[in-house]
Amino acid sequence: MQGPPAPSEPGRAARRLTAAIDAACTARRLAAGEALFRQGDPAGAIFAVLSGRVLLVRHTVAGQRVVLHDARAPDLLAEAALFAEAYHCDATAATAAEVRVIPKPALLAALRRDPALAVDLAGTLAHQVQALRARLALRDLRPAGERVLAALALRAGPADGVARLSGTLLDFAAEIGLTHEALYRTLTALERKGRIARSGRGTIRLIPPDPASPG
Repeated sequence: MQGPPAPSEPGRAARRLTAAIDAACTARRLAAGEALFRQGDPAGAIFAVLSGRVLLVRHTVAGQRVVLHDARAPDLLAEAALFAEAYHCDATAATAAEVRVIPKPALLAALRRDPALAVDLAGTLAHQVQALRARLALRDLRPAGERVLAALALRAGPADGVARLSGTLLDFAAEIGLTHEALYRTLTALERKGRIARSGRGTIRLIPPDPASPG
């Protein structure tokens, strides 16, 4: 007996979901800084990012901004809304963006009809869980220098050791659980120690530590 299809690569689920219920979907354009939805709004749809970047953000009781997900094409956004009455965070456009609005009733009906489509979605959710676990592990690292170096290493190309930040340093700080002031101080300290080199906006090269150096 043939087993179920393997989970899909990221992006495939978004393409298949929108194709399966194309007639029920609509497009929405967002200006930079515009909210797609707010925490507590009724959860009536999930979204596929067509262009630009959309951030899922929560604010702590202390007022700290925490980036949960930095979504860009062809990412899906707010999949948890399929099984919730309300959105659990804010979604705000980090840049000018366009999203595909995928209504919950039509999507749930399509998933019941097509098991392969459901497996594609499950694969996408699995990738997101892995990424979330990596971000949570980063937040446990102390001191701040180790956390920043580990976060940059996850983004760095294997050949050149260069991390390219797609968003702002403020977004990066929120993603790894630092204030922007603490991030700026840490980057400056790492640069003085010769551990990183900043060569342009959002481009940071990791420098391997010198084995002869005392620290």
